[in-house]
Amino acid sequence: MCFTATILITLFVFLVFLGGCASVGPDYVRPDTEVSSQWHTPLKGGVNPARMDPQVLASWWTTLNDRDLSGLIDRAVAGNLDAKKATARVRQARANRLAAKAGFFPAVEAAGSAVRNYSNADTVSGKVTDLYSSNFDAVWELDIFGGIRRSVEAAAADLEAAREDLRDVLVSLLGEVARNYIDVRSYQARIEAAGGNIAMQRETYQLTLWRQQAGLGDELAVQEALSNLESARSQLPDLRSGLEGALNRIAVLLGEQPGKVHKELEKPAAIPAPPPDVAVGVPADMLRRRPDIRRAERELAAQTARVGVATAELYPKFTLIGSIGLEALSLNRLVSSPTRMYSAGPAITWPIFQGGAIRASIEVQSALQEQALIEYEKTVLDALEEVENALTAYAEEQKKMESLRVAQGAAQRSVEIALGKYEAGLIDFLVVLVAQRSLLSFQDQLARSEGVVTSNLVKLHKALGGGWESMAADRTGKINRGK
Repeated sequence: MCFTATILITLFVFLVFLGGCASVGPDYVRPDTEVSSQWHTPLKGGVNPARMDPQVLASWWTTLNDRDLSGLIDRAVAGNLDAKKATARVRQARANRLAAKAGFFPAVEAAGSAVRNYSNADTVSGKVTDLYSSNFDAVWELDIFGGIRRSVEAAAADLEAAREDLRDVLVSLLGEVARNYIDVRSYQARIEAAGGNIAMQRETYQLTLWRQQAGLGDELAVQEALSNLESARSQLPDLRSGLEGALNRIAVLLGEQPGKVHKELEKPAAIPAPPPDVAVGVPADMLRRRPDIRRAERELAAQTARVGVATAELYPKFTLIGSIGLEALSLNRLVSSPTRMYSAGPAITWPIFQGGAIRASIEVQSALQEQALIEYEKTVLDALEEVENALTAYAEEQKKMESLRVAQGAAQRSVEIALGKYEAGLIDFLVVLVAQRSLLSFQDQLARSEGVVTSNLVKLHKALGGGWESMAADRTGKINRGK
């Protein structure tokens, strides 16, 4: 008996030592992605290549100096349903990792039974026998070839990918809240500009009526003035509809029902102005920061480990099994003087023939690994494209805004001059009509362009991957725990 036990212990120690030395399948190597040392797009409009202050980028919306916006972002992080769903996925991934780690430990089960047997083979009346038993069974699979280790490796990478997914959700959420808030202020500015223009054209319409009644004008001027007035009024429904949509969208982003933020944002306020200087760093900074790139890299790591999980199925599985129990013919004797029994020993299983299923499974996982690598490379390219486009859009829209500002000033002066000359009878009313239409158009375009400039800055910060550093930890209070 001692000799047998010694053999089992020696075998166990050898297998455990061997199990710590091997892991089948490819070892993961992080992709070495080369990017340019500088952005292709010329940096203009206050943008510079200086290294970004991490704290500034982490809360980029504070550079817009708008309390309402900051308050909305805080509420969105706390209440947004997509963020809550992403948080739940992190908890799911954490539980999956714990489940994978359980494979390192033996599985122990307890069982008990009470059986009554009846037989009439030897007696006329039959014989009844009771049998009571209780036992513990243990099974321990030794991870000789690293299949369990690869499973844990994949689960750990999945957890990290889930964390990055939450951060990516937050980056998109912050951008969406800011852009819709800017839309609200932009629509309010455009509605206010349209209202002022309508008031001016109403006065012009009254002027044409008075001149007609005084015999100084004709019906044509009156109708043209009325046409101009109603044309300006016709723009209000679309603007109000756009404002309503932006307000409702903000409410939903906050995890609230549409209509919940109308009252607090009903008072018009200025469109947030971008800061004079914006640091964007270099492409390598963006590569390290963007959560979607980090998530794609972790998904590649997880899939690489799954190739090893599939490869481990080619090799034998070594298991230690053991059982200890009690038996008795009565329940009292099960406690006082039972029959003891035990069994222990190693077991081995090895798939000799599976019709090529295991190798096909390895090929499937290898193909998925290749797809994950391609997806990572695509994510990097998409991110670079997004930043380059955002840099161009931000700089060019600022140029457009400045031109519109000059054009609006000139149009305002043209209206004043045209009205004065028309009242003096020096020009036809058509000149006034054209001048007022131009002013309305430039006012609307300028208000819209001011909003687009700030929205393009938001897009730039989103493209750079800013905003998640401070918010991800606050979202759950424990997002970085459990490693």
